[in-house]
Amino acid sequence: MTIGDHLQELYGLPAFTFPGPDEEAKLPAADAVAWRVTSDVYDADEEWEAAFARFCAQVDTTEVRALIVGAWREAYDTDPSAVVAALLAARDRLPALRALFLGDMVVEECEISWINQCDVTELLTGFPELEEFGVRGGTGLGLSGLRHDRLRKLTAETGGMPVGFVRGVGASDLPALVHLDLWLGTSEYGADTEVSDLEPLLSGTRLPSLRHLALRNSEIQDEIAAAAASAPVVARLEVLDLSMGVLTDEGAAALLGGQPLTHLKQLDLHHNYFSAPLKDRLRQTLETAGVELDLDEDDADEDEEDDGTVWRFVAVGE
Repeated sequence: MTIGDHLQELYGLPAFTFPGPDEEAKLPAADAVAWRVTSDVYDADEEWEAAFARFCAQVDTTEVRALIVGAWREAYDTDPSAVVAALLAARDRLPALRALFLGDMVVEECEISWINQCDVTELLTGFPELEEFGVRGGTGLGLSGLRHDRLRKLTAETGGMPVGFVRGVGASDLPALVHLDLWLGTSEYGADTEVSDLEPLLSGTRLPSLRHLALRNSEIQDEIAAAAASAPVVARLEVLDLSMGVLTDEGAAALLGGQPLTHLKQLDLHHNYFSAPLKDRLRQTLETAGVELDLDEDDADEDEEDDGTVWRFVAVGE
């Protein structure tokens, strides 16, 4: 699976792409949409920073509530440091900004594993009123432990997430965070997180408001499921999402043998490698208790070599 569609909404607002320099379009009210400002990865006629300058000149930025950063030139080889600098330079002009997404690129623009990112700590600290922050791409992605009192939703979509980012989340004070979504990815594309690195997130000692936890798209999904089966944080979750990874009967059995999960509103295990008996056990245990359970295999393909070696894949890698 690849990412074929741009974000359709952010912060509950429909996405609207700010027109290019040679395009004419009627602009919506500044607070009515999530503005997508973008350039081009290849042969850009306008740098992202120039597009953003036009945006600031034509839109009442004091009313903008959600901003989506699309492609910047040569994103496969260039990190968004200049983009981040432009955003920080304009922060006084964006007093109403509550949601920001960095790197909304689809496969035709740049594969997720090719997108270069940077440390986003300064971006978060520079916008202390943000309630939602998302980022796509793992190469160079970093986060230092920080305190942010308003952030309610944090999403990081990668084909391979550096452990430094995971540890940065675990070391942060995010008292308002309700929704955490981490796509951990595979070692082939830079993922080096071990289950022990997730302990601050699973122990329940941090993130006191957390109700939706997604640790997904991982090649160590069985190990994550086993850790979640006894993790204290799960007792106060409404949604647990372990989807999109290499999740087999081993992980499913661990979940069934661990703490009760019947308090959950939703358990998302789509893109899995379960046998029919394990699926039946999950349904009998959880669906009959009213848990919304997603067991859709969703193109969870596997390859078998002549020597019997079986290869299984995460949903989003390259």
